[in-house]
Amino acid sequence: MDKSDTAPWPTVSGYFRKTFAKIAASTAVVLAVALPAAPAAADESPDQRPDVPVGTWLAARTQPAVQLTSFSYTGTVAVPTSTINENAFQQLTQQAVIAVQNGKIASDERSIAKWLFQRIAADVDAYLVETTPERTVEAEVGGMCTGWWVTPDGYMVTGAHCVQVGDTELNQLFAQQALAKFNEQDAKEIIKGLQGIEADEEMVKLAQQIYITFNSTHMRLRGLKQSLSVLQSLPGGGVDKTAKAVPAELVSVGESYPGKDFALLKVNGQQNLPTVPLGEDADVRTGDTLYISGFPGLVTNTPFFSLESKLEPALTEGPYNAKRSTQTGVPYIQTQAPSYHGNSGGPVFSKDGKVIGMLIAGTVSEGGEASESESFVLPVSIIKEKLGEKNIKAAQATTTTRYNEALNDYFRNYYEDALPKFREVQALFPNHPYVAKYISESQTAISAGKDESPKPLMTWVLIGGGVLVVLVLALVLLRVLTRRKRRGVSYGPPAQPAYNAVPSPPWPQHQLPAAPGQHVNGHDPQYGPQYGSGPQYGSGPQYGSGPQYGPGPQQPSGPQYGSGGQYGGQPGGYGQPGQHGQHGQHGQHGQHGQSGGYGPHGQHGAYDQPGHYDQYGRPGPHPADPTRDVRYGQFAPPPDGHQQ
Repeated sequence: MDKSDTAPWPTVSGYFRKTFAKIAASTAVVLAVALPAAPAAADESPDQRPDVPVGTWLAARTQPAVQLTSFSYTGTVAVPTSTINENAFQQLTQQAVIAVQNGKIASDERSIAKWLFQRIAADVDAYLVETTPERTVEAEVGGMCTGWWVTPDGYMVTGAHCVQVGDTELNQLFAQQALAKFNEQDAKEIIKGLQGIEADEEMVKLAQQIYITFNSTHMRLRGLKQSLSVLQSLPGGGVDKTAKAVPAELVSVGESYPGKDFALLKVNGQQNLPTVPLGEDADVRTGDTLYISGFPGLVTNTPFFSLESKLEPALTEGPYNAKRSTQTGVPYIQTQAPSYHGNSGGPVFSKDGKVIGMLIAGTVSEGGEASESESFVLPVSIIKEKLGEKNIKAAQATTTTRYNEALNDYFRNYYEDALPKFREVQALFPNHPYVAKYISESQTAISAGKDESPKPLMTWVLIGGGVLVVLVLALVLLRVLTRRKRRGVSYGPPAQPAYNAVPSPPWPQHQLPAAPGQHVNGHDPQYGPQYGSGPQYGSGPQYGSGPQYGPGPQQPSGPQYGSGGQYGGQPGGYGQPGQHGQHGQHGQHGQHGQSGGYGPHGQHGAYDQPGHYDQYGRPGPHPADPTRDVRYGQFAPPPDGHQQ
């Protein structure tokens, strides 16, 4: 079928298809303008750092897993009473007399006494011997270090020197702890023996040094016991005065520095503990910043700091200086990150929050002070090696995952998103030392209107869907109302002539009455004249060349329609040249669905009858009206001056 012969009115399915296409296009544009862009959803990855300093982020994530550890030894310290070796002391006295005579020492008694004390202190066992009674005292010694959870069920990593002490060092610790009282008493007794001589500060120190050496050398330890513990907070959250020591079991221990200074502890009855993840040696290199977490002794051993402040680990940072190796082949990392007594055993992190080693040692000045810029870190590869020897694999519980996610939300000001995650952490691990603080701070921020949590994706989908439904319903209603309004004004198809349609004649229309009981052109008068039942255009008399329409006088024989300028003449005619078109009849009740024009296929039919149309614009039955408008038919226009 030629495109020019298609129906001028769309089908029902086509109408709705076009309508909904327009609605969809309009809705897309409206939604793009009306709906704000949904904020980016919070990053679900707990390892992606928010826009906060690295140190702030690392401290918040790692502090729950970093714990203060302690080791202690208890026992009975027994010390014999000392007495002067008379023979050796008499010989020493004679040497003093000779020294005075030779002018090597002054002749006053104080100078002679000092000279005697100096000689005794240089060789204590030559001048003092054990005697009875034996003196005893119960004593406890120990130290504090740093450890960190590596599994949720209670395995902890720390340094070897943080869990055990050699015999020599242990004796020194007990001597410092338990013998101070005895040393002071014995020094006073020997000074009393100097009758008539007033001892000065130098003489007192010399006397004390004599008995420090003797008592520590002859001290004996009995009933020695060792214990290891981890300081944890009680349920309720927060690091406070409720913290108590929880016993720990020593699972394995390596060699103290400069060996593989590693120890593995186990605290029984634990679950859902916060942990820190292990990285790789290759995660860091020279120039990278390293972060050390731990408990410096200058804080934990200071009496004027509160227990709460003592139990919060400190974070220091500094560059990776170089990779070292001991004479036995043990690798160590040298860093300028500051460390102190008590930091031993603490984890060392990369900027990504993964453990790359453990702090073991640092250089100490002659005065016993730790030297910054010279800290030594045992690499994480050695830690993994030692864990593997006991078939322990680092793991992470939901507690850590949720806590890290909540922290990321918290630092992004997504307080409503963070709050339920913090509460989940508290339910999983009621002893968590910091979660209670974050819950309180999140609630305060929400109440203050500081929350910036993004809407969930489903919320935006529902909002968009609701707007879409409203717009679709509104546009459909508008379309229906517009269609009804058009039908109320126009009872026929559009006035534009179809392709090949004959235009209206310039003269006015006439109403012709039908004779009662008489058929017009062979049809029932109640339906009016049927187009196509009379003379056909092109097949009957032509305007001006044959019988005229009606009884009036003939038209002048001027140029005829069809001869050169006739309807249907070339070019662009309506049928055969010179005629109105042999196929372009008005039609025998031509059907509307086939173009309705005067072209080859579609008959005009009832297309041009004035009458009623159904809801889709198609012609309906003509009413029984004896009067009808005749626009085109078998009647010619009246001659000039003739009134009909």
